[in-house]
Amino acid sequence: MKTRKIIPLIMLLMLLVTSVGFSQTGGFYTISGTVRDADNNRSLAYATMFIPGTYMGTVANSDGVFTFKIKDDVTAQNFVISYMGYELGTFSIKEHTGKNSDFLLKAHVVPLQEVTFRPMNPRDLVVKAIERIPENYPQESYNLTGFYRETIKQRRDYLTVAEAVIDVYKEPYDNRGRDDQVRIIRGRKSGTVKKADTLLVKLQGGPQVAMLLDVVKNNDIVISSETIDFYSYEMLDLVIIDDMPQYVIGFEPRVILDYPLFKGKLYICNQTLAVTMADFGYDLSDKRKAAKVFVRRKPPTLRFTPNDTRYLVKYQKIGDQYFVNYMRSDLEFFVNWRRKIFRTRYNLMFEMAIMDRSNENVESFARRETFRNNNILADMVPIYFTDNFWGDYNYIEPDVSIDEAINKLNKNAVKNQDQ
Repeated sequence: MKTRKIIPLIMLLMLLVTSVGFSQTGGFYTISGTVRDADNNRSLAYATMFIPGTYMGTVANSDGVFTFKIKDDVTAQNFVISYMGYELGTFSIKEHTGKNSDFLLKAHVVPLQEVTFRPMNPRDLVVKAIERIPENYPQESYNLTGFYRETIKQRRDYLTVAEAVIDVYKEPYDNRGRDDQVRIIRGRKSGTVKKADTLLVKLQGGPQVAMLLDVVKNNDIVISSETIDFYSYEMLDLVIIDDMPQYVIGFEPRVILDYPLFKGKLYICNQTLAVTMADFGYDLSDKRKAAKVFVRRKPPTLRFTPNDTRYLVKYQKIGDQYFVNYMRSDLEFFVNWRRKIFRTRYNLMFEMAIMDRSNENVESFARRETFRNNNILADMVPIYFTDNFWGDYNYIEPDVSIDEAINKLNKNAVKNQDQ
């Protein structure tokens, strides 16, 4: 069983002591705006945009803001916006190129008589979803282009922001013994606006670890025949995603092991029985046991206490199959030194959105090019935050707090260089 091997790789920390009109440019069309609820104007976080019939897409940030760069050789006239519980929104590429617009989605209401319910208990639905993996997910290798971002905060201050456009060699879903490969195409990081008091926190694994959140492929985590009996399951709700009814199944540990298990929700399509989304986190009822999962190295007198974890992975249906589309991890923890009263809060976040896919000329990467689980992105990319850095690559717009932090970090970095 691989559960104990894979679970610790979800997030690895290094805690080290330290002393201190219709326009076109560059071969693509650009559409920008905010996705909102049509009734109350509320922004819709992490909405998905894509071109029907293609593998191109992007994801909005936590404020619902996005920029979508569409190659000029695309023949489609429209792009689509998807959000859980809302009707798919179809919008003209031509009408919105070169503008900053609000894109309104309507809440989806489906009469229950239109939904075909399966007479199955929640556990059986999960079992069926596992059995349907070969049918619902790609069984051949393909390449992905994605955008990855990670941030580290101490209290309210950002310590670092690192970003990269990446290539992924995606292993088939029936090859669960091999991890997907990742290599960096282009990356950058912020300067440092303030030094952590006595602690240097680094996120190890970066985009390589993010790919492990593909829980369908790496199904030793929460949805596998090996772990099915570790959990109890409950039918919670029925929601609409991409105009398709989805069962919402809650799960939580039913056994106690020597390592922490998870609790959360699985979203399973009513018609295809594919897992379309997973929203989960560690069971932190035993925080001492959970703490061992996260820390790779720390001073012996430092106490590390995880306070909250959340992992989110989404899949998008293209044709008859589902492809991983978006992954996000959030971790909040506290640290304090023995014999000291006060403790310090840290928040770590990473997110990855898949922007494009290809099944042409698919080859694995040379080992020297591959990002590894012990690599640290922030140590591998330069301090370089300028406009138009990403060129024609799609990326996730920074939310307001990250955008403000980047500006502050850059000013600090420039000031330090001038001194």
